[in-house]
Amino acid sequence: MPHTRVIEQLKQNLQSAYRKSIDADGKLDELKKAGHVKFNRIFTQDEGFTTNSNRFKPYVQELADELEELPTDGEKMPAALEKFVRKLGVLIQTLQAFKEQSK
Repeated sequence: MPHTRVIEQLKQNLQSAYRKSIDADGKLDELKKAGHVKFNRIFTQDEGFTTNSNRFKPYVQELADELEELPTDGEKMPAALEKFVRKLGVLIQTLQAFKEQSK
């Protein structure tokens, strides 16, 4: 079934984002101790997230929960996949940009 491969790829991307989020959150903790973290949330509702956090890991958890609840067939799957992939893309891009800025 082609959807199985898609879901597996999304899981792999999410696992990668999880590992990157641990590093990024560690860096954010260092910056906060130095007095540099002055924001309440990383992503806005406009970006599709309902989570409200100044760390990355809770956003990864939101996506992990969504992935478990994705419809596996029928008419709802394409729209749900599109929403999920868009949010995952924003998360991965932001983690990468943060990593580049933190060097």
